[in-house]
Amino acid sequence: MADSEELLFKGLKVLDVGTWIAGPVAGTMLADFGADVIKVETPGIGDPYRMMTSSPLSPRADHNYPWVLDARNKRGIALNLKTEAGRDILMRLVRECDVYITNQPTPTRERFGLTYEQLAPINPRMIYASLSAYGETGPDAGREGFDAVTWWARSGLMDLVRAQGAPPGGSTPGMGDHPTAVTMYAMIVTALMRRERTGKGSHVHTSLLHNGIWSNACHAQAAFSGADLSPLKAERGASPNRSPFPTRDGRLLWLYMVRTQEELDALFVAAGRPDLLADERFSDPTVRMGHLVELVDVLGALFLERDAADWMAAFRAHNVPVVLIAEVGDLPNDPQVQASGIISRPTGPGVPAEWVINNPMNIDGMPRRGTGHAPDVGEHTAEVLAELGFDAAAIAAFRDEGAI
Repeated sequence: MADSEELLFKGLKVLDVGTWIAGPVAGTMLADFGADVIKVETPGIGDPYRMMTSSPLSPRADHNYPWVLDARNKRGIALNLKTEAGRDILMRLVRECDVYITNQPTPTRERFGLTYEQLAPINPRMIYASLSAYGETGPDAGREGFDAVTWWARSGLMDLVRAQGAPPGGSTPGMGDHPTAVTMYAMIVTALMRRERTGKGSHVHTSLLHNGIWSNACHAQAAFSGADLSPLKAERGASPNRSPFPTRDGRLLWLYMVRTQEELDALFVAAGRPDLLADERFSDPTVRMGHLVELVDVLGALFLERDAADWMAAFRAHNVPVVLIAEVGDLPNDPQVQASGIISRPTGPGVPAEWVINNPMNIDGMPRRGTGHAPDVGEHTAEVLAELGFDAAAIAAFRDEGAI
């Protein structure tokens, strides 16, 4: 764990007034680099993201692994914004914050007086970072949406990412939220640099729809450029580069990176089939294009003869760029994942996970916190209120009236 004196964002005060993933995880990333992030939740159940593991489709574990991952290194305060006292406490926090993060729908922000226009007069230097499903303006502004709906389905990605003739597939939890959080982090840091130069705060915002279209930009830009999109719906012929090949033990090999004749020849040698080097159907790239169905059939039968581990060992020995399609259960044992800093062991007390995924920002010479405790609902309410100047009697009164 880095010495707190070294952390770039030490002293930066951040309010996380959001739920679920894409907005709050931008705060997590700031916390990783030293910011004091206070997560504001509703008393009681708090952020509904805490309950994700109760879904029947969520993997079972003895701890709340998504909360450990995405709420780490924050302090938690529970405020009832339906009470005047709860809103007054939040306003005191707003006056002192550097960054305010929210993904509340626009109507909710307006109802509680929490839009940028309403808060900026209180703190003109504040960076107000808002995430919406569809954007701050337009006919769908204010509508709610999760990444599975807005990032995945509305962006065109869902329609494109499917096998030929198959229905569209679903997305995995947080698949669009986590990369959108990186956008949130990037625009906050950009706005902080602008404030450093001008002294001015600002409103920065993005949407799940924008980030989904950005993720789909190679094809989406074709649509905006008037391109002929029929190839996207055309029947796709057989191709060894686009066909997952099952092995004897049911795992799948992916030959996407086997692109040159030399790499294909090396594959034949590694597979113990040097006779295929002399097969006229496959010995020349131009001729091979007329025999792709046969090549797929030959390789399909061949790969069924051995287990995936045997094949991968042979391909690595011959430097053939075949990839084993990973199952999520493979990741903890992937030596590259550990060696490249994608995961690390927790450093703070009270973290039940053995390993935790790091945020993807790697900046040499810029240390980050190790993974610390993710707060319980309202765990630090009294502590934060004391820092605002409230004594024990005032805090007890807030609790009695249901404000905290």
